[in-house]
Amino acid sequence: MKASTKAKLQKFFRVTHGWLGIIVFPWIFVIGLTGLYLNHKSFVLDWIEQFEYDESAFSEWPNPQPPTMTDALIIAQSIWPDEDILSVKEDSYHGFDVFSFKKDSGKVMITQDTGHYYSKSNFMRVTYAPDGAVLDRKIYWKSVFKWLHVRGWLNNGLGTWLADITAVAMVIFSFSGLWIFFAPRTKRIGRRIKKIFRFGAVQAPPKPLRKHF
Repeated sequence: MKASTKAKLQKFFRVTHGWLGIIVFPWIFVIGLTGLYLNHKSFVLDWIEQFEYDESAFSEWPNPQPPTMTDALIIAQSIWPDEDILSVKEDSYHGFDVFSFKKDSGKVMITQDTGHYYSKSNFMRVTYAPDGAVLDRKIYWKSVFKWLHVRGWLNNGLGTWLADITAVAMVIFSFSGLWIFFAPRTKRIGRRIKKIFRFGAVQAPPKPLRKHF
């Protein structure tokens, strides 16, 4: 390979390697973090998970006002307001009878006795007081880590494309790193290899042992 061509390739791979390093760094960090979780689930969850909110206070809430289906519908429409309600049913959640409304992002559940309500998605549950005040936020870390590791993002809109693009970028990043490291050393490595073979070729064969009779 000509020296000028080799210099151009070296510059190309150096620039490519640098920019890819900047672009894929967030996802390398995410893959490392989620990989740590996959290998040490209990350690990671014990470190980041919060205590469960005590919902026994619901039954002792002052001036409870059981909602009607119309009241529950108004509450459900206020959560993820840009989404349509896909289904409605009466259900049970955490021991409470609830009106359950399903949307694309998750469920909205309103307790029938006290008016407390929940919004529940794949990654988080938010608990509200009857007046709309937020009482608790619970993150479903298992789902968060699983989605990040498989898809690279907490959204299903891109499918696995983002993770696939990151994987290809990491392969190119690795190859360009190998080129940057070995390309300037090829002559030196070639000379050493030739020297080894030349030394083996010129080395005289061992003399046969003389037999004594």
